[in-house]
Amino acid sequence: MKKRLISAAILAASLVTSANAADYVVDDKGAHAAINFKVKHLGYSWLTGRFNVFDGKFSYDEKNIEASKISINIDPNSIDSNHAERDKHLRSGDFLDVSKFKTAKFESTKIVDKGNGKLAITGDFTMHGVTKSIVIDAEKIGAGDDPWGGYRAGFSGTTKIAMKDFGFKMDFGDVLLDLHVEGIRQ
Repeated sequence: MKKRLISAAILAASLVTSANAADYVVDDKGAHAAINFKVKHLGYSWLTGRFNVFDGKFSYDEKNIEASKISINIDPNSIDSNHAERDKHLRSGDFLDVSKFKTAKFESTKIVDKGNGKLAITGDFTMHGVTKSIVIDAEKIGAGDDPWGGYRAGFSGTTKIAMKDFGFKMDFGDVLLDLHVEGIRQ
């Protein structure tokens, strides 16, 4: 009898814990998410752009943020700097080499709650065939019911990567990433 009570208590605790976690799909179709970048152009000005094609999912548990996870897939061929000839060069072997490296990916390995909605998201970022650990300084923007009967949660974050760390033939230094993710709860 005692063994059954302990088993029931463990099962109940795990159900309560998992009830707090929610799985989300990034709303890339509704243009409610963005992966933007900026990099110095020859040291004279900023070149800005974005990746137009990406998808992802995340699990978010407000009561146990450290158990949350995020996974994002990026199509490097979708790079868009608002200049067709430059984009062609960015897709070439000098930079992204999209004929050889068809995907980029971020997979979280650790999420730290810094308080007041601030998060430090550590993860493995793979681009140009190289995987490096990066940290995204993020914040929760908000969560709630949407007008279509769903529930959403939104986050933003920033990080920077060094072009040399990812083996690009041309190196203009650090790339600053500005990330906006809005997910629809599943």
